[in-house]
Amino acid sequence: MRPFGCVRRFALTAFFAITPAWAAAFETNATAAYIYDQTTDTVLLAKNAQTPLPPASMSKLMTIYMTFEAVADGRLDINEELAVSSHAASFGGSSMFLDTTDRVRVEDLLRGVIVVSGNDASVVLAEALSPDGTEAGFARLMTDRARQMGMMNSTFVNSSGWPAAGHRMSMEDLGILTDRLISDFPTFYPLFAEMDFPFDGRVPSNSGNRNPVLSMGLGADGLKTGHTEEAGFGLVGSAKQDGRRVIFVITGLQSRQERAEESAKIINWAFRQFAQKDIADAGTRIASADVWMGDFPTVGLSVAEDFSLLVPVLNQGDIEAEVVYDGPIEAPITAGQQLGELVINLDELPEKRIPLVAETDIARGGFATRLRTAALVLWQKYGPGGADEVAGEA
Repeated sequence: MRPFGCVRRFALTAFFAITPAWAAAFETNATAAYIYDQTTDTVLLAKNAQTPLPPASMSKLMTIYMTFEAVADGRLDINEELAVSSHAASFGGSSMFLDTTDRVRVEDLLRGVIVVSGNDASVVLAEALSPDGTEAGFARLMTDRARQMGMMNSTFVNSSGWPAAGHRMSMEDLGILTDRLISDFPTFYPLFAEMDFPFDGRVPSNSGNRNPVLSMGLGADGLKTGHTEEAGFGLVGSAKQDGRRVIFVITGLQSRQERAEESAKIINWAFRQFAQKDIADAGTRIASADVWMGDFPTVGLSVAEDFSLLVPVLNQGDIEAEVVYDGPIEAPITAGQQLGELVINLDELPEKRIPLVAETDIARGGFATRLRTAALVLWQKYGPGGADEVAGEA
C-alpha cells in the first residue's frame, strides 16, 4: 500500500509566456446560440444552447451527414440515380421541383439539399436510406444516430425540418453535428461553399445558395440556413481565417437581414477578440510526479500532443494553471501512460484539461527499493510526529 494518496496541485502561471485573460462578452440577438472554436476545442458562447428548439432546415444537416456516411461505406454510390416518390414530390417550400418521372443522381440530390435546401431532395435521400423505405423510418434512424454521436437534445420526425410536433434540435447539437461534418468528410465539405446549383435549368430563380455569409469575404465556407414561422431565421455557419476555424449556430432572428448582420458580427468577434497561442510541443515536460515502489523516485509528466490555447486579446491578466495527479504513482509505469492533467482556467472561457503522460518507463523497484520503502512507511507511522506515536504521560 502506498504511504499516502493525494492530489498534487502546482501553480503554473510562470510556465506560460502569455497573459491575456479577458474578452468582452458577445451579446447576441438570437434566442439561442452556440459559438465554438474548432481549432482549439473552445466554446466561446452558449446561450440556451442545450434547449431543444424547432431547427427548420438546419436539421437537413443530419440527413446530409447520414448520406455522406452511406456514400463513404458503399451503401450509396455518388452517381446512383434515385427515384422520386409521390411523397417526396408533394413537398412545397424550398424545392428542387422534382416530380415522379425524375431519377436523380445522389450527388445532385446532395447539392439540391445543401445549396437550394430542397425538401423534396431530402425526402428522396431519406426514403433510399430508410430501413422501411419511409421518411418516418429514416427519421427514427436519424434520432438513433444522433444519440450515438452525443447529440442528446435532438429528436427527428422528418428529414427536412418541415414543421412538425416534436421535431427538435439544440444549438449545441447542431454545433456537434457541424464539427463532425467538417472533420469526418473533408472531401464532401466543399459542397457547402457552392454558390449556385442550376439543376437541369429547371428553375433558374431557385438556384442560389441562401447562406448570406458565403459572399462576405470573411472566410465563411458553410453551412445551412433555416427559417419557419415557429423557428424564426437561423443559420449554422463556419468560417476559417489564418488556420483557425470557428463554428456558430444561431436561431430565432426576425429577418434575413438580421440573420446576415448577426452572423457577420459573430465571425468578426470570434476572430478579433481571441487569438490562438501555441503553448507546448508534444513531449514538453510540464512537471514531475512522485513514484511509489519504482526504480526511480519521480517520473516526468509531459503533454502527449502539441497544444495551443485560445486566449482573449484584451485586458492583461494571469492564466491560472495547475498540474493535478493522484500521487505518489505506483510503479510499474509505461511511457505514454496518462498520469494526470494540466488544468487551465481563463476568464470568460471554459476550463481546459490537457492530458499529461509519463515521459519514460519506470520499472518496479527491486529488493533495495522495497527495503527503503518499508523503512519510509515505518518512519511515517512510528517516527517523531508519526500518526501512531505514543503520547507521553503527563
